[in-house]
Amino acid sequence: MSGELRRDRGAATTRPIGQQVILITGATDGLGRAVARDLADQGATLLLHGRSDERCRRTIAAIEAESGNAKLTYYRADFESLSEVRDLAARVAAEHERLDVLVNNAALGIDPARRVTVDGHEATFQVDYLAPYMLSYLLEPVLIASAPSRIVNIASAGQAPITFEDIMLERSYDGMQAYCQAKLADVMLTIDHAAELSGTGVTVNCLHPALNMPTKIVTHMFTPQSTIADGVRATVRLITDPALERVSGRYFDRTQEARARPEAYDERARARLRAIAERLTGVSAGARGPHLTEPATAQ
Repeated sequence: MSGELRRDRGAATTRPIGQQVILITGATDGLGRAVARDLADQGATLLLHGRSDERCRRTIAAIEAESGNAKLTYYRADFESLSEVRDLAARVAAEHERLDVLVNNAALGIDPARRVTVDGHEATFQVDYLAPYMLSYLLEPVLIASAPSRIVNIASAGQAPITFEDIMLERSYDGMQAYCQAKLADVMLTIDHAAELSGTGVTVNCLHPALNMPTKIVTHMFTPQSTIADGVRATVRLITDPALERVSGRYFDRTQEARARPEAYDERARARLRAIAERLTGVSAGARGPHLTEPATAQ
């Protein structure tokens, strides 16, 4: 499978933003909430994901009051449970005939202590990579049916080679490694999924939205060096810019196309990662729709 950058050859024209249905994960604070507010101002129908019913309800009430857009609904799911990711995808597909954009934004930051999910996986790897992998493939049929449509993966310039021999970091845990290898995995997912969806009218791109925005996953460790508005501009561009309608398989550093770490373009590394994701999630990739099996409960 080629990792080369290219343009998708779909011929249809993207709908006006006010006619689009957009799912944003991790939408109750930080970048996700700010992106949701921007798109609400533009009239989009928004499906907002969060881990807490109360926070989801508060977010929707605030955005509706601020924007005057009542086309907002929420879906609660904890990405530390893969069964809840699967259920989220099923609910969205059952309740919406169309999905124009999936924004995979939900993520854990740099956790100083290793945590394990209910599925037996290191938490950062599951939330930051396995969950968007799973959601993207499970929602692939509705995205293809809605084409032209887009998947936007929030990655990071903070990338590290994947520790394949200890991918769950059981022998030697480091929070920075956990975060940075998961973000490289998101770039690898982007390249693979874009290639698989070539010709369907569905594009897949990822980006580093801004440097150290003042979000909760940053401020406890770093001094902010950009604003959330900077990240919103870069992210919304990938969601709405007509010039990117047929652009797929790209990594952007803010608004500029960039190169990720070399490992992202290594077909063997991507195949190795994909095999792990398929085994751990029970969702197989690359056949114009997911094939489901029983997921493994641990590495």
